[in-house]
Amino acid sequence: MNQEPMPGVTGRKAEREKSQLLPHSSSSSPAAAVGSASPTMALRSEHFTVYVALCFLLVALCTLTVRASGGSGSKVLSLLQPYDFLYYSGVRAYYGEEWAKAAELLEKSIQTKEALLRARRQCHDGCVASGTKAFNKLDSEEGSLWDLWALDWIQQKAECLRFCIGHSVAPTGQLPVSNDIEYEFNTRNPYNFLQVTYYKLEKLKKAASAAHTYFVANPSHLEMRNNIEKYRRMEGVMEDDFQDRETEKHWVLYDAAMQHEASSDWLQAAEKWRACVNETLWRIDECRVQCEVSPQLLPEDRGVDGVDGAFEKAAALSLSLLSCRQSCVTQVATRPGRISAQEDFLPTQLEHLHIAQFKSGDVSGALQTLRSFLLFYPNDRDSLDNLQLYYETLGGDAESHGIQPAQEIAKYVNQSLQEKSLLYFGVENLNFTFTDPDLWTPEDVVPESLRENWRAEKQVINEKIKEGDQPAEVDDSGFYAGGPVPQMGVTITMDDDALNGTNRVVLDGVMTEKECDKILQLATVAASLGDGYRGRRSPHTPHETFEGLTVLRAVKLSQEGLVDQSDTRLLHELGERVRTLLHSYFRSPSGLFISFTHLVCRSAATGEQEGRMDLSHPVHVDNCLLEPETKQCWREPPAFIHRDLSAILYLNDNFDGGELFFTQRDAKTVTARVKPSCGRLVGFSSGPVNPHGVTAVTRGRRCALALWFTKEKLYRDMEREEAEALWAADGQSALKKDKEEEEEKEGGATAGRNARSHAPKERSRGRNAVTGRKDEL
Repeated sequence: MNQEPMPGVTGRKAEREKSQLLPHSSSSSPAAAVGSASPTMALRSEHFTVYVALCFLLVALCTLTVRASGGSGSKVLSLLQPYDFLYYSGVRAYYGEEWAKAAELLEKSIQTKEALLRARRQCHDGCVASGTKAFNKLDSEEGSLWDLWALDWIQQKAECLRFCIGHSVAPTGQLPVSNDIEYEFNTRNPYNFLQVTYYKLEKLKKAASAAHTYFVANPSHLEMRNNIEKYRRMEGVMEDDFQDRETEKHWVLYDAAMQHEASSDWLQAAEKWRACVNETLWRIDECRVQCEVSPQLLPEDRGVDGVDGAFEKAAALSLSLLSCRQSCVTQVATRPGRISAQEDFLPTQLEHLHIAQFKSGDVSGALQTLRSFLLFYPNDRDSLDNLQLYYETLGGDAESHGIQPAQEIAKYVNQSLQEKSLLYFGVENLNFTFTDPDLWTPEDVVPESLRENWRAEKQVINEKIKEGDQPAEVDDSGFYAGGPVPQMGVTITMDDDALNGTNRVVLDGVMTEKECDKILQLATVAASLGDGYRGRRSPHTPHETFEGLTVLRAVKLSQEGLVDQSDTRLLHELGERVRTLLHSYFRSPSGLFISFTHLVCRSAATGEQEGRMDLSHPVHVDNCLLEPETKQCWREPPAFIHRDLSAILYLNDNFDGGELFFTQRDAKTVTARVKPSCGRLVGFSSGPVNPHGVTAVTRGRRCALALWFTKEKLYRDMEREEAEALWAADGQSALKKDKEEEEEKEGGATAGRNARSHAPKERSRGRNAVTGRKDEL
């Protein structure tokens, strides 16, 4: 058939969708396969709404009483110790510069927390059968005995948990930790200390892994990113050493599935999405178990004015536990390093999965997955159309209509809806506060008295999503920021996050002050007015003059003895230096060739600055024609459509204005600004995601080396090759030192005058190579 399934509700969202190193403040998954058989929920409808609160209170009480178990001294030493104490001890050792002790204690704190979570899970699973005899009598006994059987059931589970956890965890290890400690571990701060500790111990591979683990959860930490770059350049450290020790498997599967989709490998995509769904379900279940088994605080007593009895307190605690369970989907749907969760995380995966299954030929699997998705959004029109398409593809027989949603998904939805019903009851009648984490919650779950506010809140959320989900800028350049920076002394000052964009970076330390001075002197001596703009001295604004110099013309001037050859060679070498840095940082999948290099200076015109409102260079895009009114960018001549990557290497800062700024496609909304300084390099992809301009230079002279790069060898800079051929013809190399540096100490000034007087002739000789080349930075 020619028809294909269309993305439904969540599909559309998805589419929118060796220096000093310092710390910076700041088990296999037993997932059941989707569609496999699973036991029904063990809930008794007749008395459930009555005794559920009491059950939850007693579950919590049993987790509180579990901590009371103790043992002999030797036994306690063999039990799990409190991981917060181990962490604090490790931090103290760190500040005492006891590096080996610090590493041991910090590692032990991480391992102990992981072991504690495993112990709680194992005890939870091991105590499932406890009290089932009493539980099974709940609906069979008459009168008031049901509550006693409920107590019997809970007490047996409490005894089982107390015994189990007491045999694995020391009494102090069972106490709840502070919010501060939870924050430290949630932000992976132990790895922050570990990366320095291992560096001090000269265990560089472990240091690199710890630094990377911390950085994954703190991606805007530029200091840590710079540390990682330093580790990359250290001997013995390999790329494979940068491992995330806290990898969350469901995100790995999610990203892999998206990559297979992008390459239209639907069979692999379906496999990864299926695994991702199962792993997500297991992660949510693991979180929910920890809500039950972890120590819980009892509801606060209101003192002498308190009127809450056992049932009121039980209801308060049960609602708190249910709210914790509901929040698990938010925790699982939040990537490390992100603040907000991905909306509709599980339904989104199901939508991707059914489309991948259909396109890979598994129509029956697609039908089951789509039926599962419709449990979340039963009235989604696109999904219902897809459902009809799947029925028709299978021939519309009775067997296809009998395909049911995956049992694990049905169980998840049913349980979540029951929990929401209880929570909204608590909101309506018990002054409980609950924030629903799901967009798919049906209106009939919400009590009538709350629906008006619920609708208003949902409308606000949907409007925010709609605003935030406008067609996002997609950079199809093939570059991916975040690669290594292969030059000692170069640091990342601003990245995509700091620059509020895509494929943007600011690097400092690319040139030394001495190198900046040499190139500035070259520009003073040899740059000619209007170079690259048919001699127009003010091509962008009448308030500034424009001068430029190409590598080829600089080489010719040096051969005639009019400029210093070492300066010319440095100008040539800087192009390669920048190419190497950006090719690595933007992780270009193919070769990267220099397309054009232009040394440019913009000078404020004397007496022309008062009341000035224009720009030194208007907002534009380097490889397409920007149309701000329609926010379109047309990749067609006369735009330089072959340009893929742009760069500016600044030489000075002794002027006013001249800042580079990025905007949105409207050419008005400024998203980032960069102030020039010697040795500062700005790199960005040349396409429509990066409109940019330059503010007015109102005093002084602003000089920079502008470079553009292409992935197509055909469009490489032939002038550079001609310049290299000239050096080769003279028996010279672009990397050799100038032997005549000290022979004519007075020749610099004379050469400068001569070079400028020769400029028109040189521009005429090289006109075919320079004509039509616009400076865009």
